[in-house]
Amino acid sequence: MIVSTNKLFEHAYGKYAIGAYNINNAEQVMGLFRGNMDSKASFIIQLSKGARAYTDTRLLEAMIRAADEIFPEAVFAVHLDHGDEETCYDCIDSGFYSSVMIDASHESFEDNIAITKRVVERAHAKGISVEAELGMLGGVEEHVAVDEADAKLTDPKEVEEFVKKSGCDSLACAIGTSHGAYKFSGGQGLHFNVIEEIAELMPRFPLVMHGSSSVPQDEVERINAAGGQLKGAKGVDEAQITKASKMGVTKVNIDTDGRLVWCRVHRESFRDNPENFDLRPPGKIFMAEYAKYIAHKNEVLGSAGQLDAVREFVK
Repeated sequence: MIVSTNKLFEHAYGKYAIGAYNINNAEQVMGLFRGNMDSKASFIIQLSKGARAYTDTRLLEAMIRAADEIFPEAVFAVHLDHGDEETCYDCIDSGFYSSVMIDASHESFEDNIAITKRVVERAHAKGISVEAELGMLGGVEEHVAVDEADAKLTDPKEVEEFVKKSGCDSLACAIGTSHGAYKFSGGQGLHFNVIEEIAELMPRFPLVMHGSSSVPQDEVERINAAGGQLKGAKGVDEAQITKASKMGVTKVNIDTDGRLVWCRVHRESFRDNPENFDLRPPGKIFMAEYAKYIAHKNEVLGSAGQLDAVREFVK
């Protein structure tokens, strides 16, 4: 059942965070739904601009509709991740999405507000919510590339003005994370003081954490043992994610970790079965492994076991 993103946020705020998982193909779709059903969690499916262009957005949307029929107990929202203005409008007009993200964080404060406001007006007219971004994460994710030197933490003092003038429904904040598999080089972590200050200024306003993959070291080690070269990859400590989920962070974006599971499964499969030329055996392994990872991550977020309560809440 596809539901309102805002309703999911309303139920989660201050108690747990909702996993927002990026998908690109059928194997990810199946693994994602299975993992959420196994852990009894609601979730958000994220489609990026790159994912929509990978095959064809109509094919991706059709797979989600099919999964909705295959897993009738599922409760989830469909979200555009890191959209530009044109892509946001395309998703809004499609009638398929629960919410869109307009990423104008690279613009000036005033232009970010103006662009976000235009998207909000168009989205709200169709009952669709809007996520915006204030501050700037470093790292690389598809078409988003920001040098770490240019990364900028969100200024809590700007948040109230930004939200009031733009009308956005949730806000992605730069709190120390970054995109990709190389988030930290040492003992750095999340800036909880920024989260606390924003939550005090904007009580019950949903915050979003991007670049939140944990980059499990066992996955990295297995990838490297099977021929990979991910040296120094490091992500967000899961204990910090759990803490943030009880402080007003209601949506946690996870993409890189899913790619790592895919990479590990396929590298090991072709290493151990060099005679295989069938895509289905490693695909079956990936679906099971990805489902297991999703269930684990929902435990970290606190969303596991919430499904029945969420279903009743969104009725």
